[in-house]
Amino acid sequence: MPERALAIPLSSGNAVSGVIHAPPRAKRSGVAVVLGHGAGGDMHAPLLVDVARGLAGRGHTVLRFNFPYKELGRKAPDRRETLEMAYEGAIARLRKQKPERLVIGGKSMGGRIASLLAARAVPCDGLVFLGYPLHPAGKRDALRDEHLQAIKAPMLFLQGTRDPLCDLDLLRPALKRLGRRARLHVVEGGDHSLEVLKSAGRTQESVLAEILAAIDGWLEKRVSGD
Repeated sequence: MPERALAIPLSSGNAVSGVIHAPPRAKRSGVAVVLGHGAGGDMHAPLLVDVARGLAGRGHTVLRFNFPYKELGRKAPDRRETLEMAYEGAIARLRKQKPERLVIGGKSMGGRIASLLAARAVPCDGLVFLGYPLHPAGKRDALRDEHLQAIKAPMLFLQGTRDPLCDLDLLRPALKRLGRRARLHVVEGGDHSLEVLKSAGRTQESVLAEILAAIDGWLEKRVSGD
């Protein structure tokens, strides 16, 4: 699918880099997805690239982008306000494609920032989380789930069983409280980047196929079908 680099203007007057994946017009589903990266990566993180390309191959338009600190080559993430401002800039840029449905999310921190925007009523038709960071590593009592109750849109959580930032025994009751809005897809043996060990007896390609099938099916049933 065609990929095009672009600059995303921000309300601060600066800009960040992005890459848009657009399927042929005749195959477009009408769904557009914004994907933010995790704290330690950038928009070129393998999981983000593979998911973006895979979803574009299924007819969905996807935009992945950098947060400002990565654009400047820094390691430490920006303040929450700056991260949210950049994410809103990415949303505004993708809305120029005039999608019928807009889904936001991303890997770890990128997904969490998307959820914070949705919790304060930034319009979207769904959220997809590639490894939601429910708590810091080793701090199971510092949960980041309270704001999820304020989100009205459907949510898909893709979580690995080896994720040190998301104990599934803590996530499941949190999602149960969200009711029908939340769906959990567990990647057996997956870590925080949804990668599996070689000893798992399966390839990363098969894991990616599983992830894409889960997202695509959810988009069709819970987003496009509503």
